[in-house]
Amino acid sequence: MMSTNEYQRRRSSVCHVGHTAIGGDNPIRIQSMNTTDTNDTEASVAQAKRIIDAGGELVRLTTQGTREAENMRNISARLKQDGYTQPLVADVHFNAHVADVAAQYCEKVRINPGNYVDPARTFKKLEYTDEEYQAELKRIEERLLPFLQICREHKTAVRIGVNHGSLSDRIMSRYGDTPAGIVESCMEFLRIFKREQFNDVVISIKASNTVVMVQSVRLLVQAMDREDMHYPLHLGVTEAGEGEDGRIKSAVGIGALLTEGIGDTIRVSLSEDPELEIPVARKIVDSIEECAHLRAEAEASIKDDTITLTLDEPDWETFQLKAAMAVGGLLIDRKATNLVIKESSELSENSENSELSQKLSALSDSILQAARIKFTKTEYISCPGCGRTLYNLQDTIRRIKAATSHLVGLKIGIMGCIVNGPGEMADADYGYVGAGRGKISLYRQKECIEKNIPEEEAVERLLAFIEEDLNKKQ
Repeated sequence: MMSTNEYQRRRSSVCHVGHTAIGGDNPIRIQSMNTTDTNDTEASVAQAKRIIDAGGELVRLTTQGTREAENMRNISARLKQDGYTQPLVADVHFNAHVADVAAQYCEKVRINPGNYVDPARTFKKLEYTDEEYQAELKRIEERLLPFLQICREHKTAVRIGVNHGSLSDRIMSRYGDTPAGIVESCMEFLRIFKREQFNDVVISIKASNTVVMVQSVRLLVQAMDREDMHYPLHLGVTEAGEGEDGRIKSAVGIGALLTEGIGDTIRVSLSEDPELEIPVARKIVDSIEECAHLRAEAEASIKDDTITLTLDEPDWETFQLKAAMAVGGLLIDRKATNLVIKESSELSENSENSELSQKLSALSDSILQAARIKFTKTEYISCPGCGRTLYNLQDTIRRIKAATSHLVGLKIGIMGCIVNGPGEMADADYGYVGAGRGKISLYRQKECIEKNIPEEEAVERLLAFIEEDLNKKQ
């Protein structure tokens, strides 16, 4: 862990993903995920190449069915034929059999404990006796063991990917919507992996709420240490959004952990073309040690509940990322609840003082909002999209933002599909979720208020619901 005098990275075991090693003394790996239809070989290969050319070291693709899983073989073959040997990762939800198929053709398979065997989350309160709960764990083990055998045979690594938005009703009923529940969802699977001595494992715990994400990963590290587990960790803030807000939110959550020495591979999840995530992730990784020291200096500066951060960085995007990384953990831990960012001489030479002052103040507000301390603008919880996305995500985000950006403090979730949709945006005031091809469901908090609306009508219907609710409050 980081001390005030030196930065130290948590030592993990090594996970071998094809020819790429994650963890141990290896560099922190950078990855992204295709947004293409995995059945479209040409489009998937072309986008994977763009991600890799930008510096991506692993590429994930959604495999929602057997057909998509089997086509990973063709995508992999085409990439290798063209000299691209970076590992491919299959992303599996809801259908454990698909993971069995994908493990034969990919270097790594991601499974989600929340829906690997448990049914999709419905927010129902379930009651289990201890014996019934143990029976459910036995059912998970019986389904997981054949998958691990296939992975052994094909030298396929596994990512246990827990999402806050897709915890099972079983976990929620016993542990609640808490970091403890998120961690236990992961540990149930990890204990099986350890018992079976299957070691090519990477763990991820993601949430759109940076506080939940950071607290959960820290708690997971403690739980693994207690049980003598040292698996590498993948970090990300899911549904971070796009533009400056998405970058700042990602840097706050990911940076809080990296500057503490936690993390072996990262993804910056932006609602943009996936290759645009890679340079942002690279800047974050390249800034870790500097930001660890800046964090210590910022902590020493705390006075009257205020952090004062002075930063010397002429590039504005890098300035934003470093500022968010340096103070993210301190704000999440509520070491202070106010933030003052001071300009460097190099940056001030390139901008009018009044303009720069406004930018720095706005950046402070954005970081405070990303750390869930003070809300000064609309909060958008939007997924990056993948092959499951059922509508034009980026265009929809632009339209919703244009109509709602003046609603300070309102939280709006914009989700491509149901995998994390209702769950990840559960604390949002309103939600817009892909329900089927060309169909949208609208939510008020956790309640679905309109199902299967034609896509061309959905944005206007959402705005009408928001306006109606606001009028009632007046």
